[in-house]
Amino acid sequence: MTRAAHPIKKAWLSTTGDTGAQNYDEFANDAEITDIITANPASALAVEMPHLTPEALAAGLTFEQALPQAAERLAALQAAGRFTGHDDVVVVYRISDEQQAAYGVWCLVDTDQISTSADEPGLVIRNEDVFIEKVRQRAALTAELGSLLSPVLLMQTGSGKELHAALAELSATLGDPAAVDVDPAGRRHEIWPVTGPAADAILELATGGDLIVADGNHRSLAAQIGELPRFLAVVTTPESVAIQPYHRLIAKLPVPLADLFAALHGAGVDVVEVDGPPAVPAVGGPVRLYTDGRSFDVTLPTGDGSVVDQLDHALVERLILRGALNLDPGDKRVTYVGGDYPPSWLAGEVDEGRADVAVLIAPVTVEDFIAVNLDRLKMPRKSTWFTPKARAGLVLAQLEN
Repeated sequence: MTRAAHPIKKAWLSTTGDTGAQNYDEFANDAEITDIITANPASALAVEMPHLTPEALAAGLTFEQALPQAAERLAALQAAGRFTGHDDVVVVYRISDEQQAAYGVWCLVDTDQISTSADEPGLVIRNEDVFIEKVRQRAALTAELGSLLSPVLLMQTGSGKELHAALAELSATLGDPAAVDVDPAGRRHEIWPVTGPAADAILELATGGDLIVADGNHRSLAAQIGELPRFLAVVTTPESVAIQPYHRLIAKLPVPLADLFAALHGAGVDVVEVDGPPAVPAVGGPVRLYTDGRSFDVTLPTGDGSVVDQLDHALVERLILRGALNLDPGDKRVTYVGGDYPPSWLAGEVDEGRADVAVLIAPVTVEDFIAVNLDRLKMPRKSTWFTPKARAGLVLAQLEN
């Protein structure tokens, strides 16, 4: 079997942990990113989203105009000793709270192993539609920095149990971690550099079966567009992750609310008002729509098509966004909100007038996600919010010249 995973030839590991950050695409609005950078200028977000630093905002810089500042910030962090260099390493990764621990390994993965369809060979299965402008931004950032800061999260489907056990055992023997970061949910993110035979054994398990992109579809495509031979990844295990809901907020409806409901009824959609505040549906089927202080169960007809076509996220895109509202999924009026934000937060956005409608959708199951991907089908865009997520800025991969 082809080994698609490799040591990082030149890695930079955080020494303090405070360079760690949520990935740039985990936020419902840009102001949250600016607030984090203001509170912690060492955050990787200041490098990944340079146009959202207080200085760039004051100067009115676009993402492209702020790219030189991103390179300057990264160089300053390295010069200040917030990162230390390591050669030919993999990095063991443990994410833990009081209840459980998740494991992964940071490494480089061959870009030519990415497969996006059943007739395209490769061990790395990319599974969601993407927004191409975000991909172009990631490619431009990488070219400017000469380094990769955010990993693609890959789920090992073949030797996942063996990899999980090996990483748990190894992390328990490695002593103090090179760095520790604590995320907003209170989870500890710990990293250990590993070389030699131990690294080889972990990499062998990391490529013991197909690798599914669980998070980082844009980053993996950016590696292809940028013609990078390898991309930075964290290979994790099915036992380490869960899928949370992924909702939608719609602002500035292009049609009156009454017309939205009329269009849904005309398309055979069953809409029933329900009591109480908005809540996440327990299982797939009806989605919950909240608007104007009222909640509705909206049952979207599945019709014919593949199992993917009948997923709630695909039906919302097809019947509500495109059908009833004539909105492209990439329209700026549509915000994709991950499971870190509770239903009360979405309701607040509607109640305070920043959005007109919230659409709450039950999470996809890990089993369904794996099955869809092993069949080489493609998930609807922004349909899987995996937790825990790998933090950006803990391990950097310097590109080879």
